Amino acid sequence: MIYFMIALGGALGALSRFAVGKWVNSFWQAQFPMATLSINAVGSFLMGMAFVLISERVPSLELLRPLIMIGFLGAFTTFSTFSLEIVSLINQQAWLSALSYLSLSCLLGILALAAGVGLARAF
Repeated sequence: MIYFMIALGGALGALSRFAVGKWVNSFWQAQFPMATLSINAVGSFLMGMAFVLISERVPSLELLRPLIMIGFLGAFTTFSTFSLEIVSLINQQAWLSALSYLSLSCLLGILALAAGVGLARAF
């Protein structure tokens, strides 16, 4: 059942990402990736809300965690999970870990993307 919930949430999250991206791009025609920025910001906001509601406010919603947090928000944006992990480290006062994770995630993400582009273009 949990796999079905994750898959359903993932499908809905991916479709929502596509729809929201198209909608934002209909208003914003510049080179700046406003759709992705908006989706990541909204996803982070929703991840924060879902985390608090499910973990602290309404524990009976724990059964919805796979659907909402892993499935929907995972497909809508992975940036929301990244943001939650950074804030969790900061809340634990693990400043060095938070800064390292933030820096390494950005650096490795950019380097990995560049490597993927380079490899794909080589073939």
